[in-house]
Amino acid sequence: MNRNHKLSFLRFTGIILIMLVGLLFCPVNQAIANTSTDYQQKSIPSSDGIGKVYMGREISQVMGHKGAMWLERPTRESQEQPSKIVSALELEDTDVVADIGAGTGYMSFRIAPKVLDGKVLAVDIQPEMLDIIDFFKKETKIDNVEPVLATPTNPNLPPESVDLALMVDAYHEFEYPKEVMEGVVKSLKPGGKAVLVEYRGENPFIAIKRLHKMTQKQVKREMQAVGLTWKETKELLPQQHLMIFEK
Repeated sequence: MNRNHKLSFLRFTGIILIMLVGLLFCPVNQAIANTSTDYQQKSIPSSDGIGKVYMGREISQVMGHKGAMWLERPTRESQEQPSKIVSALELEDTDVVADIGAGTGYMSFRIAPKVLDGKVLAVDIQPEMLDIIDFFKKETKIDNVEPVLATPTNPNLPPESVDLALMVDAYHEFEYPKEVMEGVVKSLKPGGKAVLVEYRGENPFIAIKRLHKMTQKQVKREMQAVGLTWKETKELLPQQHLMIFEK
């Protein structure tokens, strides 16, 4: 077995082991009371939604740590071309990047070599995902990725500490998008950027569940509500918008 195949095997088995441990020992999540007037509740949720509506958009179900293997699938580069996302960020070596909804750290570990004198804050609300990131840190010996445990309402990032916040196919799943984004905005340095990558909701032929896609118009509306200014949309990905906003 060559080195690349060995690493792939280790990544696969590591994820499986961590997921099994999480299923055995993770506590039951406690529901958070929703008293905000920013949200409405549908009487019957959509098949891929939670029934909670924000600015006219029903929030999608969360994929969760049980979908970790989907995030790490070998075909992801050819299907989504995430390497183009990293290039489009135009990062400086000293940048601090927050990967919000980092999952397994798929993007975090690809960004880390670009910010060797900075760091990547891999933010997720699921301890099981952070366990996987810790596993990959040890395997790859990449030490400038720092796991951060968030809550559904708070990314838990220090004020004005982040140069760029990245959300790849994650924002549409936030149970409390307004509160999380307010936290993200507070964490950005003056002139800091928030970058959202979302499957194009305008295109009915993209084979992704309806609520797991977003239109550019809807994203702009929701980002404006928390004080972010749209700067540009880069249409360089096969199926996703890459939208850049500035504090």
